Amino acid sequence: MRPLRAAQWAFCVLVFLFLVAPILAVVPLSFTSGTFLTYPLPGLSLRWYHDLFTAPEWIRSLKSSLIVGVAATVLAAVLGTLASIGLVRGRLPFSGLIMGLVLSPMIVPVIITAVGLYFLFAPLGLTGTYAGLIVAHTVLATPFVVITVSASLQSFNDTLWRAAASLGASPTTTFFRVVLPIIAPGVVSGCLFAFATSFDEVVTVILLAGPEQRTLPRQMFIGIRENFSPTITAAATFMIVVSCLTFWVVELLRRRSERLRTGR
Repeated sequence: MRPLRAAQWAFCVLVFLFLVAPILAVVPLSFTSGTFLTYPLPGLSLRWYHDLFTAPEWIRSLKSSLIVGVAATVLAAVLGTLASIGLVRGRLPFSGLIMGLVLSPMIVPVIITAVGLYFLFAPLGLTGTYAGLIVAHTVLATPFVVITVSASLQSFNDTLWRAAASLGASPTTTFFRVVLPIIAPGVVSGCLFAFATSFDEVVTVILLAGPEQRTLPRQMFIGIRENFSPTITAAATFMIVVSCLTFWVVELLRRRSERLRTGR
């Protein structure tokens, strides 16, 4: 069994290296001192990170990404949590079909969703506005909240609902005092996934956003098309770090939720 296990580990390592190789190639290039993306690096420098956090166009795009990402995350958290409670505890007819419709933005190709939103928003005057972009990102981000919160509610002890009601607590009080503290890891995990989805999204931004709503991914796309600069690799590294931190926090929350569920 040892040779078989060693071959399995070797195969897994090779697959992992194949997946992360593009990342391992981009990150060192963000520290180059030259103006071209070449190996070996002519030297090390932080000039492109300085450009990322000081150039007006990059600062504006980062600000737009944060505005849209935070707003979409808040809306997705509220809508996704309410939808999860209704679908898990409401015992609605055709709940499976409703769940499929809610999760459809994760299944349907993003370009199809973006085109559909464009034709929906154009007559309403929502294209080229923060409101339209936030609503679009909320549509894309809400399924992640629904999945994580629904998973938390599946292991929730229904006796706590009845105990709170028997003590005279209203449904609102029961939710904020009893339910939310227990399912909080699922809610926060969904919010982190929602923010990461919004922060990294570029297709709907290209179709719906105007010049004032140029997010960081769209600024990178424009830079690649018009004037390729190593600042793009600095921005890519920054987004990689944000994504890694997000998944690290999600893993910590998963472990905390597991401890609360098992009591260990």
